[in-house]
Amino acid sequence: MKWNKFRIKTTTEAEDMVCGSLMELGIQGVEIEDKVPLTAQDKEQMFVDILPEFGEDDGTAYISFYLEEDEDKESVLAAVRDELAEIGTYMNVGAAEIEESQTEDVDWINNWKKYFHQFTIDDVLIIPSWEEVTPEDEDKMIIHIDPGTAFGTGMHETTQLCIRQLKKYVTDQTVFLDVGCGSGILGMLALKFGAAYSVGTDLDPCAITASHENMEANGIGRQQYEVMIGNIIDDKEVQEKAGYGRFDIVAANILADVLVPLTPVVREHLKRGGIYITSGIIDDKEETVVDAVKAAGFEVLEVTRQGEWVSVTARKS
Repeated sequence: MKWNKFRIKTTTEAEDMVCGSLMELGIQGVEIEDKVPLTAQDKEQMFVDILPEFGEDDGTAYISFYLEEDEDKESVLAAVRDELAEIGTYMNVGAAEIEESQTEDVDWINNWKKYFHQFTIDDVLIIPSWEEVTPEDEDKMIIHIDPGTAFGTGMHETTQLCIRQLKKYVTDQTVFLDVGCGSGILGMLALKFGAAYSVGTDLDPCAITASHENMEANGIGRQQYEVMIGNIIDDKEVQEKAGYGRFDIVAANILADVLVPLTPVVREHLKRGGIYITSGIIDDKEETVVDAVKAAGFEVLEVTRQGEWVSVTARKS
């Protein structure tokens, strides 16, 4: 099978935002090319002794994505260009040029195995199915994740911010909602931390398959974790199925521009005194999200940071 390949020329500053926007549009399997030096942690996770030389970082990044031949590429490209223009209003996106070519079929799922290796977040070990738990890690909380085509392995700073906040607030009575559940990692970790029940929503149908496979790998039954597809912001059916005034904690690891309209909706699904954990916020957007949270009637409890990313945790008053 042949695929249409689209390669966006942008900046290293904007690459996280561009990737996030592509995922929000339902585009999976993005590739990033840049010359940013690898950190020590990156090198450990790659399990490579001799690394290639990429030259000096010039601030340029290329982000590629793929569409099947029969997909409506013009409408997708129009949406991508709109997203690039929006990001360009508050961040340097560089040339934002899109180059088109064709490529042969790619084994997306197995290609993850070259890049995704086990790692820890505090005392939590996140490990794919193709690796073994070492004796020194057996005392850690272990969660098995095979991301496949769904977003969310726990490696990104935004997910780690959510995980640390979840650990603070989950109790054995917690009913948890993850808006944009991806691979199901937050819902499963909420259960591992002691929550009574998890619900996940996502726009991407791949999230259903990925979450169910990861649940099975972690011994989590469907009677503990329900996953549904749809946009909880404006889909009444999803809103009613999720349930109003039902949740003790809601997490949303989504771009700031989505968090703004999502926040007043989330309030209707939380119990009084419920906790709202947001992430996916680039530091320049912190004030925007904090203002939206306050405007929706929440009390801001904490603002936590990791790298250039921000998480805002609030309580429904």
